[in-house]
Amino acid sequence: MSEVAPIEVRGLRKTYGALRRAKRIEALRGIDLEVRPGEIFGLLGPNGAGKTTLVKILLAIARASGGEARLLGRPAGDPRARREVGYLPENIRFPDFLHAEGALHYLGRLSRLSAADRSRAVPAALEQVGLLDRRRSKVATFSKGMIQRLGLAQALLHRPRLVVLDEPTDGVDPIGRKEIRDVLVRLREDGATVFLNSHLLSEVERVCDRVAILDRGRVLRIGSVEALTRRGNRWRISVEGDPGVAAAALGPLAAAAGGAVEVDAPTTAALNEAIDRLRAAGVLLTDVRAAATSLEDVFLEVVEHGREGAS
Repeated sequence: MSEVAPIEVRGLRKTYGALRRAKRIEALRGIDLEVRPGEIFGLLGPNGAGKTTLVKILLAIARASGGEARLLGRPAGDPRARREVGYLPENIRFPDFLHAEGALHYLGRLSRLSAADRSRAVPAALEQVGLLDRRRSKVATFSKGMIQRLGLAQALLHRPRLVVLDEPTDGVDPIGRKEIRDVLVRLREDGATVFLNSHLLSEVERVCDRVAILDRGRVLRIGSVEALTRRGNRWRISVEGDPGVAAAALGPLAAAAGGAVEVDAPTTAALNEAIDRLRAAGVLLTDVRAAATSLEDVFLEVVEHGREGAS
């Protein structure tokens, strides 16, 4: 029997101002989306795309105008599903006078965790985000990155199967972003599913397995980061020495690019032939991988094309 999808959305719609037709805003226009168990899934989109609206519906903060949203096999508003979801909002705040441990105990009480459960869960969550050694430090002394990691800790107190994160690295310095990425990877390794809403495309590209690009309430593209960023049948072969020599050995379908040569190879046989020709020319190969563009370039192209098609 297949595992239940942590997030499943079918034909989801959200309209604001429905009673005043002239001012009606369609925030979500019948979107379909499925997040697989154990993956880090990224939701991308420009401001006003509908990302926050989708997250609010998933967490039962807002009601859908139509369609269906399910968490862990249950309707999004079902308390049994929500108990297995951890959430980090975009701008989380903690009282400055509390220390990290006290803040988590306070939130644990609000979540109706027993004292015995909190005594186990609080240090475990702090250790998971790398803050156990700062458990007695006051929140007022924490950097933005540490605040975000503490926010992650509160989302993990009850060992959720699904973790929803809204802009977790926004305003965090590079070191803090790296620390948060490491936490997300560990969550995936532990079997949790992570749903990440972010506008930092480079961060999403580094950590996510699959992404969806959302704009004007529609899903324009969905797929693995590798598939979305791959440039057709183009391959990048890194070489030692002058890549121009390698390009000359492969002919007009190849071009030097940095310390590598890029070649069109529509089949495995064609790629192997190119490698054989390079070796025959005495070129030393150091790496072979599919040529790729950045997720940012893909994002801009998809959004621009989607808007041209809608106009």
